[in-house]
Amino acid sequence: MMEFKIEDKTIGDKHPVFIIAELSANHLKRFDLAVKTIKAAKEAGADAIKVQTLTPDTMTINCNNNHFNIKGGTLWDGKSFYELYSETSMPWEWHKKLKKIALKLGLIFFSTPYDKTAVDFLEKLKVPAYKVASFEITDTPFIEYTASKGKPIIISTGIATLNEIKEAVNSCKKSGNKQIALLKCTSAYPTPLEEVNLKTIPDLAKKFKTVVGLSDHTLGISVPIASVALGAKIIEKHIILDRELGGPDAKFSLEPKEFKEMVKSVREVEKALGKVTYQLAEKVKKNRKFARSLFIVEDVKAGEVLTKKNIRSIRPGDGLPPKYLNSILGKKAVKGFKKGTPLRWDIIQ
Repeated sequence: MMEFKIEDKTIGDKHPVFIIAELSANHLKRFDLAVKTIKAAKEAGADAIKVQTLTPDTMTINCNNNHFNIKGGTLWDGKSFYELYSETSMPWEWHKKLKKIALKLGLIFFSTPYDKTAVDFLEKLKVPAYKVASFEITDTPFIEYTASKGKPIIISTGIATLNEIKEAVNSCKKSGNKQIALLKCTSAYPTPLEEVNLKTIPDLAKKFKTVVGLSDHTLGISVPIASVALGAKIIEKHIILDRELGGPDAKFSLEPKEFKEMVKSVREVEKALGKVTYQLAEKVKKNRKFARSLFIVEDVKAGEVLTKKNIRSIRPGDGLPPKYLNSILGKKAVKGFKKGTPLRWDIIQ
């Protein structure tokens, strides 16, 4: 699997999972809330804070006909596209200030641009990477333009067919950019567990030879934790100070305590995954004392035949392995031995 760097973080198979706290619309148009959320993300253990760079006018048009009204059972039914993006967009003048705050805290700051003007703006801000949202994955000219900036590009695959993922990856490579990560994502908000399909993560890695990860919109933290065992090297999850604040993304966002628990669990899973090995750790070697082995369980005299009555497989593990029992039965003791003597080859005639 390939790897790449975003600022001081190397992301790839042999490196720690890169954990992104997604601010999204959880700033609720309040700068102080954005700052508090960034600080909470740092405290929770995130590696990066990601924002979204858009305007309603570059996302859609202000039109209320049937095409532009949201319906279909989403969290945002009843609004127009223009109303939704007016609500979710973050003022562009915040970016520079928030980046400075994030860097001071030791967080990587980057963004999801939604059109070329956003990319140009972020280039001036010198962000170290770009995220392509699920709903932009089919816009290959935009992906090609974003990738042409030479920064690592993280792509969510939420609405894409396999062929559309191929086209997105090829658009990056066409720009000479191979610093690509693909995030398994299901664009349902919140995502039902039965639609997550985490087994796609290793398949993405196999098919595309890229860094892989998860952009998660399920409720809770079990899915991102499980994704690490399947090879996810990036996890993106929305963070909000308090779901009671409301907002377009509140329902599927984690509060700081939950985010912190997710990070803690991810780091524990990383340690537990370890490496492929059949060597015994020192603690395990010591605990072999609790294995079974062959012992003399009744006093035997010199020349006495060893039988199932006076030899047994019991704990502790200080005698010969039990696999030798049948080979020893019928043999004679070289001298007398007390009950509780571990069986050794020099005991047998």
